[in-house]
Amino acid sequence: MKLDILAIAAHPDDIELSAAGTIIKSIRQGKKVGILDLTKGELGTRGTAELRAKEAEAASEIMGIAIRENVELPDGFLNNVEEQQMAIIPFIRKFRPDIILANALADRHPDHGMGAALAAKACFLSGLKAISTVDENGNAQEAWRPRSVYHYIQDRYMRPDFVVDISAEWEKKVEAIRAFSSQFYVGKEDNEPVTPISTPDFMKFLESRAREYGRSIGVQFGEGFV
Repeated sequence: MKLDILAIAAHPDDIELSAAGTIIKSIRQGKKVGILDLTKGELGTRGTAELRAKEAEAASEIMGIAIRENVELPDGFLNNVEEQQMAIIPFIRKFRPDIILANALADRHPDHGMGAALAAKACFLSGLKAISTVDENGNAQEAWRPRSVYHYIQDRYMRPDFVVDISAEWEKKVEAIRAFSSQFYVGKEDNEPVTPISTPDFMKFLESRAREYGRSIGVQFGEGFV
């Protein structure tokens, strides 16, 4: 399946938090969109990798994406090295996206900035015919380089180069985020450890950020990209 947009994320839930509105909007416009998670998020303080996978599946259904796959690189140990670049290239060549959405260029979690660099490098290398890869059936893949790579903004503020109006998609974005009930506050307390993203205040922060970016282009909610 050829995709119009492939969103690449260091962890399951990165996309939902930072670019779900843009993805939902694109799908409503008739675009084919997929997600490629680089890790299973197995080092997360709350929940388990198995639970995160089920939550990612639920979020994907809410957003309506065409495909979601996982590279299964090691959480916490992303590195912009040949081995990990070569693990990503077959997915880029498989889906042949025109646009890549990737992690923030720098962020609180070091995997985010590393994931950004790793995805961008893999996109460039994917366009080189001299690099050979095969698909899951052992067939040789053709080189493919996406036309554009855009980085969504995560925990740390960045001045966006452009903002997408997600006012009509905001409620559906929140629904997709809440699918990750092991990670975020969903209206009830639990016995899991408290983290910076598991409190009601974090959900308020997300809304404030979306309102701030939206205000910059004269709409209610927005998502920023660089």
